[in-house]
Amino acid sequence: MPGKRKITGVKPLFGQSRSKAFNTVKRKFKPNLQNKRIYVPEIDRWVRVKITAKELKTIDKIGFMEFLKRRGVPLKQLI
Repeated sequence: MPGKRKITGVKPLFGQSRSKAFNTVKRKFKPNLQNKRIYVPEIDRWVRVKITAKELKTIDKIGFMEFLKRRGVPLKQLI
């Protein structure tokens, strides 16, 4: 699926918008994706990743390598 992220598997959710008159319109809830360059000191290089804003906050808190370790994603998959 092209909309799925490599690191966490986040993909769009589907649902409905409701008006005051209770009319229904189908819609897609898209994740808040950001293109970022993250420096990885272990390999001494920058890595480009497409991640959500929530994941970016987690990476700022615990570090990129620890984030990948917790997700079970090897770094070579992103390079």
